[in-house]
Parts: sequence; structure tokens; C-alpha cells
Amino acid sequence: MVKFFTTDGKFSFPKVAAQLLVLSALVLGVVAFTGNNKTVTLNVDGKVSSVQTFGGTVDQVVKAAKVELKPADRVTPALDASVQNGSIINVNLAKSVSVTLDGTQRTVNTNSPDVEGLISELGVASSSAVSADKDMALAVSGSALSISTPKKVTLIADGKSSVKTTTAADVATVLKDAGVVLGKNDRVSQPAKAPVVKNMVIKVSRVDLSKTATVSENVPFETITTEDDSMYVDEEEVTQEGVLGQLSKKFKLVMVDGREASRTLVSSTVTVKPVAEKVTVGTKERPKPAATSNGPTGAPNEAMWDRIAQCESGGNWSINTGNGYYGGLQFDIQTWLGSGGGAYAPNASLASKAQQIDIANRVYAQRGLQPWGCGWAA
Repeated sequence: MVKFFTTDGKFSFPKVAAQLLVLSALVLGVVAFTGNNKTVTLNVDGKVSSVQTFGGTVDQVVKAAKVELKPADRVTPALDASVQNGSIINVNLAKSVSVTLDGTQRTVNTNSPDVEGLISELGVASSSAVSADKDMALAVSGSALSISTPKKVTLIADGKSSVKTTTAADVATVLKDAGVVLGKNDRVSQPAKAPVVKNMVIKVSRVDLSKTATVSENVPFETITTEDDSMYVDEEEVTQEGVLGQLSKKFKLVMVDGREASRTLVSSTVTVKPVAEKVTVGTKERPKPAATSNGPTGAPNEAMWDRIAQCESGGNWSINTGNGYYGGLQFDIQTWLGSGGGAYAPNASLASKAQQIDIANRVYAQRGLQPWGCGWAA
């Protein structure tokens, strides 16, 4: 209780004055307290709180709220800006984020509070596939994020080609999203873990190893030759016809997209044995014809050869009939060259009559008239 009177009951002015001074100081203190106390909204990376503070600047308010700032942190308004009752202070803390963008990893420094802000900051398409929810907060201690932007790829599978826009990070995911199921032997033009790039072509080849093929081949027969001195050297006789054998080969096939890509021999079996051919050949020399000289060239046996040439070629010693036989006596190339005709001309039609008769006499000495169908005309 405030006393304004003395002990003897009289009113005391000094006591009244002293009490008024004390009261005034109390009032002024209350007014000062009320004037300096403010309510400020503090937003730290999306965490909003209401702060009662006497601080006069942003820096004072932040420190009073025990928010430890680093040089890379972003604060608005600036730290030296004054605050008023109802002010809003935004603090975006610095973060180091490991970002894998379309398969390429790098470290990004950001003040964005969440994944969505970082995506916007990076400038990637909003339709990109992200490994975390876009509203997920980024940790100051570090975060990891994978982003795959939309890309067009060409997928070729089962005889169809289609162009798709995908945000899949790798080839395996593209195939899975497209509903392409791979068999254990199927081949893909790109590795399953290969990162998807713009305009990539992914070809799926269906491989079938279940098919086989059986092929039949001829087996050649051997020829057994027997000599007979009762036969002339230009004579031979087949005493047993040769018969081809049969060989069965089994192959394992590699079929790619329905077409044979390769084959491997797995077995080979002779199903029919060949039968050898038996030939008897003569060894007896034919007697040499007597040399005669008649006709305009003076060549031995000229008259005989004239008769044969008349039958073989109409007597035209330079004829080339186009059927593989040349000259008056219709030599084939093998007989002409084998008997020495190459010394005269490439073929008989280019040799003289005398030269053709010379070669004919050589053949006659070995084989008689057997090579000429018109030998009867002699």
C-alpha cells in the first residue's frame, strides 16, 4: 500500500513525488517492452515458424532463432535489413546434391528446398522421370537424385518398327515398358544396362536353336583300272559300272528372326556305300600306217584324210562350226593341243591342210580311226 502521509497524519508532498517517479518509470518500461517486441514469420527451407523477437535486423532474428548460416545460404531480405512486426524472413540453406542426368553424374550446389525446385533450376523437362517425389525436401547433409529426360527411340522387334518417347533410364526398362519379353537366346543390339540416348535404335533379334536340318550328298565311287595286253592302247572296256553312294549329314541350325544364320555339322553317316567302277584298258600298240605320198600337199595318207574331211566338214579345211570342233577333220581343242597342234595354231581351223593332216596322222598312230565317226569313209 502506497503511503502519502507522515506518521503524524499530515500529507507529504515529497513522498507523493517519489511515488510518481517510480510509477512513471514502470509505465515507460512497459511501453518500451511493448514497442520492441515483434512477431516475425521465419521460413527455413519450407519449415515455417512464428518468432517473438526484440531483434531489429534480419541477422539478429535469425541468430536468436539459432539458425546457423553458411556463406552459400540464401536469406531474404538481406541480413542487415530491419524487421518490423509481421515481417517474413526466408532462409534457403545451401545443399550439395549428386545428380545423375541421363546417365551422366555430377554434383549440383543449390539453395532449392525440394526436388521440384532443383528440377526447375536445372531447366529439365517437367515430364522427366525423377527417382524421388518432387515435393521431397533436399537434405543439407547431401542428397542423390536420378533424372531421365524424355527421348525418342526406335524399337525393332518381332518384325515391327515403332518410335517411342520414353523416360526410361536404360534399355532393359524400355523393353519392359514396351512389353517385349526376351527369350534366353534372344539378342539385343544394345546392352541391357546401356543408358538411353536421343534417337537410339534398339533391335531385338529372336534366336531359335531348336531347329535341325538333314542333307543327303553323293559319295563318289573309285575307278579300278586293269590292263589287258590283248587290247590296243586306245581301247578300254567298262566291266562294272560305278554306283554313287549316299551320305546323310545332320546340322544344328541357328535361326535369327526366322532365317537361317548359321549351321553346325553334328553327325555324318554313310547310308549307301558306293560301288567301284571297273575298267579294262589296252596296252598293245597299234601298228603304224605305211607312209604314202599322194595329192597336192604330199602329206602321208592325204587321200584317206580327204575322204574323211569330205564327210566331217564337207571338205572345208578352215571351217569353225561353233560346236567345239575345228578344221577339215573336226579336231576338238583337247585332241589338237594334246597331239602337238599348238605348234601350228590355237585350233585346227587356223592351221593349213598339211598341218591338220600331220596332227591327224599322230592321232591315227595312237588310236586308229576311232576318233572319227566318218572313219568308214576312209
